[in-house]
Amino acid sequence: MNGMLRLSITSPALLLIAVLLLAAPSSHAQPSTADAFEQNRKLGRGVNILGYDPIWRSRDQARFQAKHFRLLKEAGFNSVRINLQPFRRMTPANDYALDESWFAVLDWAVEQARAQDLLVILDLHEYNSLGADPATNKVKFLAFWRQLSAHCRQAPESVLFEILNEPSRKLTPPLWNEYLAEALAIIRANNPTRAVIVGPAFWNSIDHLAELELPATDRHLIVTIHYYTPMDFTHQGAAWAERKDKLGVDWLGTEKDLGVLKSDFDKAAAWAKQHDRPLFLGEFGAYDKAPMESRARYLSSVARAAEQRGWSWAYWQFDSDFILYDISRDAWIEPIRRALIPVAELPAPAPGRAAPK
Repeated sequence: MNGMLRLSITSPALLLIAVLLLAAPSSHAQPSTADAFEQNRKLGRGVNILGYDPIWRSRDQARFQAKHFRLLKEAGFNSVRINLQPFRRMTPANDYALDESWFAVLDWAVEQARAQDLLVILDLHEYNSLGADPATNKVKFLAFWRQLSAHCRQAPESVLFEILNEPSRKLTPPLWNEYLAEALAIIRANNPTRAVIVGPAFWNSIDHLAELELPATDRHLIVTIHYYTPMDFTHQGAAWAERKDKLGVDWLGTEKDLGVLKSDFDKAAAWAKQHDRPLFLGEFGAYDKAPMESRARYLSSVARAAEQRGWSWAYWQFDSDFILYDISRDAWIEPIRRALIPVAELPAPAPGRAAPK
């Protein structure tokens, strides 16, 4: 007991003082944190960034610059999802430790985003490696989260973690539930109340939400889904999706088109309501080779449908492909920007918990 309380407590008044002093919060106590629904509301409208930028190899080669964080904020976006691919930098020779130069890029990006009042999602984007060989790459997966969770333990609550983008292939739903539980335990050791994003296996598919197992007592989780339906439209011309020669597919927003979108999103919303979890649409988009008018129509429809259900979202992506901004011309792809955030619209409040129906 504190020395000042070693006096004999013989009166109700002194007893009350002692109780109040012992109950007073320590100056080192953790600040209160917003719940997951509030954090999801703040994420609002976001963009995926830096996933394939040469900045990770050399700062001198960076395409994404500090000014782009400002441009995103000015355009009405609320958050960025930073796609991290660190595995190539991790080897057994140094116990899988990431070097200072990698963390320097990460810290620069986080600081620039925070300077523009953008929330940040740190997304482990190593789904290809883990999907191809989960057993071999598990050591890197857990080593990464030990390092990142320790490195960011003092970061503000505006920095969120995403355990893994699109778990898939050999990382089956049952195996993914095991892996995410282990990673989450590591994260919680240093970040007990930080908002953590996690989604179902099979590429964060809505149809696999029912297989996702989350700890019921952890209320600082946001569930993510991705949406690229119909693939023949969103991935037309994409060689990696085996649609190189499939071109000229329109998305007209017909009653049938909108009905599919509504059915899919209503299914996700029903799951979220049943489990009392906020939803984040972490990726959606249409490849650059799709007809532009159809791309804009599709993106507007998906974004508004997400917002109507109280979800946050992040467009795929700023640069590289599916692009929102043409860095070589230093200009927005205007039809895409207007579809995501209509010019005539004042910045809308970021979506949060959906109103009960």
